[in-house]
Amino acid sequence: MKKETVGSKDAEEGGSASQRIDAKIKALGDWRGETLARVRTLIKQADPEVVEALKWRGVPVWSHAGILCTGETYKNAVKMTFAKGASLEDPSGLFNASLDGNTRRAIDIHEGDRIDETALKALIRAAVALNMS
Repeated sequence: MKKETVGSKDAEEGGSASQRIDAKIKALGDWRGETLARVRTLIKQADPEVVEALKWRGVPVWSHAGILCTGETYKNAVKMTFAKGASLEDPSGLFNASLDGNTRRAIDIHEGDRIDETALKALIRAAVALNMS
């Protein structure tokens, strides 16, 4: 996996993007941190060349030839927003949020939800392929 570094700004903000995502997961300290960590692992398994970053006030972002998805955390959900989700086939019906937009699609994961790991990895790979096309 590639790690994004942005010069001295990383040192000022506590290390590489991957290290800061680790810290964010640990700081959450609840089901949201566990879910974000699981999603992150699945993304890395689906695309070992993914690049991690933190943007927009600490939102984890995964990219490969462009943004694949983000991992936002809210009180009641972990939201995976796919930058080009409206252009992706979703045969397993993972997308359950932001369905009306022309570009993005999202998956809201709530406490206790089971993640369809095979379908999520396929969606990540499809997002990479779309970015590479």
